[in-house]
Amino acid sequence: MKKDGYYSSGEFAKMAHVTLRTIRYYDKQDILKPSFVTESGARFYTDEDFARLQQILLLKYLGFSLDDIREMTIDDSDYHFMLRSLNIQLKLVRDRIEQMQLVEKAIQDTADAIQADHTLNWSKMLNLIHLTNMEKSMKNQYQNASNISARITLHHLYSQNKEGWFPWIYKKSSIQSGMRILEIGCGDGALWTENLSQLPGSLSVTLSDISDGMLRDARRAIGANDTRFSFHTFDCHTIPFKNDSFDLVIANHVLFYCEDLPKVCREIKRVLKPTGRLICSTYGNRHMQEVNWLVQNFDERIILSADKLYEKFGRENGLEILSPFFSDIKWESYEDTLLVPDAEPLISYILSCHGNQNQYILDHYKEFRSYVSKKTSSGFSITKDAGLFICAN
Repeated sequence: MKKDGYYSSGEFAKMAHVTLRTIRYYDKQDILKPSFVTESGARFYTDEDFARLQQILLLKYLGFSLDDIREMTIDDSDYHFMLRSLNIQLKLVRDRIEQMQLVEKAIQDTADAIQADHTLNWSKMLNLIHLTNMEKSMKNQYQNASNISARITLHHLYSQNKEGWFPWIYKKSSIQSGMRILEIGCGDGALWTENLSQLPGSLSVTLSDISDGMLRDARRAIGANDTRFSFHTFDCHTIPFKNDSFDLVIANHVLFYCEDLPKVCREIKRVLKPTGRLICSTYGNRHMQEVNWLVQNFDERIILSADKLYEKFGRENGLEILSPFFSDIKWESYEDTLLVPDAEPLISYILSCHGNQNQYILDHYKEFRSYVSKKTSSGFSITKDAGLFICAN
């Protein structure tokens, strides 16, 4: 018997303008399961299932495989999840538009060259092949953007320090008119978009990241017409600028990801002017410790980070690591805690971590969601142990 608020497979397919065969296939592939199945096997779907179907169809349109989509979507229609997913999907659509515009230009340039020279320009053909293979990186871009968004959202919603992390870093940076600044690992440019109104008119800011996708997000957020900013993709182990190029280098939660940290420090020191400064942020060993306790109480096998980043470069050992390269180093703590009253942003944060949590959580998602909801019902307090080193030559 049909329940109120539920649609049969046929009704659901018709409303979504897809075939019944498609709905059945997604069910069989464990991508979109029905919300209710009768004893006789009849399958029914809800309005919330449309939210997941929207994600599936959009990601399929963007070229992702069904295996990719299974990994990239969560069976949760809470507005926190949906809003974050929609914002990231919007970035992916914009990426695809930019990619298609580049492909269009490359095709036109190649055709024009053939018409003019009556021969094939192989360099243009190789460029065209490169552009048409760009979609291979889109899954990583989606996952990176999703993970960063989840972390920023949790801190933005529930930080008790009302100044905010990025305004605090900007204040500590003491940016003055005429400065030349390099940020390595700029991500989506949040440090600058949150402080644009305070920036001097005369300034040169070079934003860099190892990810083309992150730089595209930063360029769109800041605006391509702001001549104070330039954008460069490179690995900070080899910084492609001359000696004494910058007054300030900023590395916000970046150095603990570097494979050869001494090499990166030498490169930063090389491109800094003699009077220049490095500002680099990191964590201490108490940072977000309650989140680790939370997930391990659910399943002791869960490890949210296979690498303890603060052990590679953290508050406790940062001075020792930086002192061979800089003579004047001081630590500034960002005084803050999180008080989390809602389960969904915390779950998003947990799923964004670089550990094995998805292996143990996703197959028991509803149970885990109920568990986190109980823990956050009266407010879940989380320690923040973060700050930055200010280094001078």
